Amino acid sequence: MHILMLFLDGIGLGDNDAARNPFAAAHTPTLDALANGHRWLRDTGIQHSRRAIFIPTDPRLGVPGKPQSATGQAAILTGLNVPRLIGEHYGPKPNAAIRDLLAEDNFFKQVRARGLDAALLDAYPPRLHNDIARGKTLRSSIQQAAHEAGQALFGLDDLLVHRALTPEWTGQSWHTYLKLTDTPVYTPHEAGRRLAELSRAYAFAMHSHWMTDLVGHRGPLARGVELLELFDGVMTGLLNAWDDDEGLVIITSDHGNLEDVSSRSHTENDVPTLVIGREKAAFADGLRDLSDLVPHMARLLF
Repeated sequence: MHILMLFLDGIGLGDNDAARNPFAAAHTPTLDALANGHRWLRDTGIQHSRRAIFIPTDPRLGVPGKPQSATGQAAILTGLNVPRLIGEHYGPKPNAAIRDLLAEDNFFKQVRARGLDAALLDAYPPRLHNDIARGKTLRSSIQQAAHEAGQALFGLDDLLVHRALTPEWTGQSWHTYLKLTDTPVYTPHEAGRRLAELSRAYAFAMHSHWMTDLVGHRGPLARGVELLELFDGVMTGLLNAWDDDEGLVIITSDHGNLEDVSSRSHTENDVPTLVIGREKAAFADGLRDLSDLVPHMARLLF
């Protein structure tokens, strides 16, 4: 068995309002089918489809205030109630207390401690690598977790040899915004198939997408719809390439945001967790909040 986790930053379960919630406006037949024919909304509830289980998941973890990226991501990857341990929701980048928790233990480290392979599949551009090396920016909690497990974050060279994908899946943004026109560009369907193929080299592979959170903060609604429809195409390709007997695909998030573009701040809504694979019911049993993901992954993988 192996696990592929797809992380989409800042997606929560909001109202069925197509004027402010991209999930209510986008044409996403594949995502809807995985939730038993339902859109990913506040009232969707737990849903069982042929290939997947959809589970509204608590990112608040009993701590007052709006969930934030650093603590939410750390909870996903440590199995700890990180906001409660540090006394607050915190983000976007991890502070020293969160970095200490990630250094002590995280799921990348747990996998590697058992002699198995794990990797964050994102390729990051040269400028980000340089900014991290110079101390100009901190790694995200997800990047920090992979770093603490000994992974040098993938970069341009890894992208060129098809060992990694860009955070927005297709690679088009590296051409459009970074002017790195020698890098590969995939269709959404091809990117989904590539995710399945890349994941097979690891017991645990993760891909992290952050643009959903950016659009949640800045809008507009049309850009959120575009991103979700792109992801729907990625998931179509992934499902076509994925054998449900080979392991689990897990989609989750750290906090709500994109589901209400009328506001520029995070929400306190549940986030979606979607589990695909033969062992989906065993994994989903008792899963309620973000700190449940690691123990459930460990139970199945180890």
